[in-house]
Parts: sequence; structure tokens; C-alpha cells
Amino acid sequence: MMNQISERTMKSTGATLLGLVLMIPSLCEAQEQVPVTLTTKADVVSSYVWRGMYESGLSVQPTLSAATGNFSLTAWGSVDISGKGYKETDFTFAYTIKRATLSLTDYWWGGESGIYNSRKDGNNNYFQFNNHCTDHILEAGISYQLPLQKCPLSLSWYTMFWGNDKKSNSNSATVNAYSSYAEISAPFEVQNTSLLFSLGFSPFESPSNYKNAGFAVTNISMRASRNIRITDKYSLPIFAQLVLNPNREDVHFVFGITLQ
Repeated sequence: MMNQISERTMKSTGATLLGLVLMIPSLCEAQEQVPVTLTTKADVVSSYVWRGMYESGLSVQPTLSAATGNFSLTAWGSVDISGKGYKETDFTFAYTIKRATLSLTDYWWGGESGIYNSRKDGNNNYFQFNNHCTDHILEAGISYQLPLQKCPLSLSWYTMFWGNDKKSNSNSATVNAYSSYAEISAPFEVQNTSLLFSLGFSPFESPSNYKNAGFAVTNISMRASRNIRITDKYSLPIFAQLVLNPNREDVHFVFGITLQ
């Protein structure tokens, strides 16, 4: 039986790779007709804090994104370089129209097999897409920038709707938790330093991802970013971020540099 499954998996993988190879000429032709902007960079952070939640220690976080017109596709990852095995890979598809952005993100917190594993059943395979066994999470989001010149506030809402985001209902059955997160953010400029203030909260119960039983403020943060001049042609972006999580009664201070 296992041999049959492995054979089917190999055939499926081979067909996928062949399809991708056959698509290359079409993608090259499309690139000539529609301009595509590619962006690559990497952040090195003293600790990885996501929406007020501590995820891992010293980490490298690469980004690869492609944008054309109003569409963008971004691959983002985080790897703990302290040897604890934390590994995350996310893909986000976004569409922007005027001041609003719609997004769909696939999170995967599976980690290194056999070292870090967020699932108690030991199943953290990336290609496991069973809703009740997968380590993937799908999240839909919408953000809107208010048309204010002096203080351009941004409002965002995100809801997880599939995958490893579960809770038990009154009948002790496992159901989707629909964990949600909302955020208000505002940028400022002070003496060549970019400041970003954010206030984020989880509006209702989210036992697995935000650890709250009801409405809870999970993220109050202030991030300061500036460029350190290295040569006449190159400056190194650095940032420091202070994060408070009232729900967890926790505080984080993160330092990072951006390589691009």
C-alpha cells in the first residue's frame, strides 16, 4: 500500500514539474507584454514576533515578491538560526484597487521535521492538505488606507477560515475557530526616522493562535526605521520595535536589519 502511495506521489510530482517546465515559454512571452516587478530582500531579527505573539528567537526572514498591475504574489519565510528548528513559509496573493487591498495567505508553521512541530500528532508534512490534519492555515484579509494627508491611517481585518485553526464546540467536536485579527496603524516621520504605531486586537475567541477567550488586545507596537549610511551609494536599513501584548501580559523588544 505504501509503495502504491509513493508511486502515485512521484507521478503527481513529476507531472507538476513537467507542467511548470512547459509553462516557462508562455511566462516569458507574457513578461514581454505585461511588466513584472520583482523584489528580493531579507530581514535579520533578534526575535520573531507576529501580531504580538512570540514565535522564535534570532531569525532570518527572506522575501521574494512579484507584482504586475494591481496583483502581487509574495513568498515570505522565517528560519530560526539558533538551532531550535523553527521554520515558516507563507504565500500571499493580493489585489489592490485604489486604497483597498484584498489578500489571501497560506501560512505554514510546520518547522523542521523531527525538531519543531506545532502538531501533537507528529504530522507536519508540507504537502498534507487534509483540513483536519494539515499544518497549513488559509487566511483572508482586507485593508484600507483612509484618505487623510496628515495622518494616513490604515485599517485591516484578517480571518483564518481553513486548516490548523481549530477549537472544540459545545458537543466536544473539533470545528474551525475562524481566528480573526484587526489592526489600526499610523505612520509618522520624525528627524529622518520613520515611525509606525500599530494597535491590534482579536475580536473573539481564538484559543490556538492568539490565546484569548474573547475580545483581547494582543498587539500595541511602535516601530522606528531609518537608513544608516555605509558608503556614498549604499545605506543599511535598520529598525527597532517595541511590542506590548496586554492579553499575554508580555513585552518584546526587537532589533532588525534589512538586506536588499
